[in-house]
Amino acid sequence: MNKNAKILITGSTGMVGSAMVRQLEAQGYHHLLTPNSKELDLRQQTLVQEYFKQHEPEYVFHLAAIVGGIHANNAYPGKFIYDNTAMQLNVIESAYKYGVTKLLFPGSACTYPKMAPQPIPEAAFLNGLIEPTNIAYAAAKINGIIMAQSYKRQYNFNAIVPMPTNAYGVNDNFDPNASHVIPALMKRFHEAKQQNLAEVTLWGTGKPLREFIYVDDLADALIFLMQNYNELDIINVGTMQEIAIGDLAKLIANVVGFEGQINLDTTKPDGAPRKCLDSANLRALGWQPKIEIEAGLSMMFKHHF
Repeated sequence: MNKNAKILITGSTGMVGSAMVRQLEAQGYHHLLTPNSKELDLRQQTLVQEYFKQHEPEYVFHLAAIVGGIHANNAYPGKFIYDNTAMQLNVIESAYKYGVTKLLFPGSACTYPKMAPQPIPEAAFLNGLIEPTNIAYAAAKINGIIMAQSYKRQYNFNAIVPMPTNAYGVNDNFDPNASHVIPALMKRFHEAKQQNLAEVTLWGTGKPLREFIYVDDLADALIFLMQNYNELDIINVGTMQEIAIGDLAKLIANVVGFEGQINLDTTKPDGAPRKCLDSANLRALGWQPKIEIEAGLSMMFKHHF
């Protein structure tokens, strides 16, 4: 990417999008297009096409999405599948139609089978049943992945599909009805500390293993792939460092300064038992994460609290 290139970042006010803006600006890119949802409703085909025609972006990071954890996926499946599908259909089609040089559409680790081999290779995609609590969000993502690959195959449109692991960090969503595990735990422990609570109860057994990437590392990896990767195949983006949810809770409690008891409600769902991506292909291209999870959690907590 030329430093003067017009670069469209959809979802630029979200966690990943805002990190992308920070990283691009830090790397010397200064012609960034960052419309928010009020300025451009990506669900509206005509508006999206008019925007591409008027602004002529050369590169597109399509990062806009409705996201959330287990509760949000269960509570809002209709919104998840409609909004996300509509947005990606319009953006990918308009990018192709109006001559975008290259588009990056991130998949999601939740599109891999629930019982995929671990660490999960890219070849596991569509090779088993998906975790049921993620089905609406995952279905939309799968549609976008296949659309991007299909446009590349049929039209030779340069679209790439990184598959990120769970991201966290500055500008994460702390809404208890829509947040992922790290901001949800951080908010609960912070409130428990403020209220001098003796204990906090968490969902599940605490045994599931998860992999997390700090959002600035993720943005850096996506920029790296935009500059260095042009293949049809999806490519995993992760740290290859796992942590049990119970241990993660203890780590967050320590960062927050909560010293009470952590209880586990084993009647609640765990989600997938293990989810770590095999990111060997990304490592082979020369990219490595920089931020360890404890440092990332500390930066996130200091920024928000």
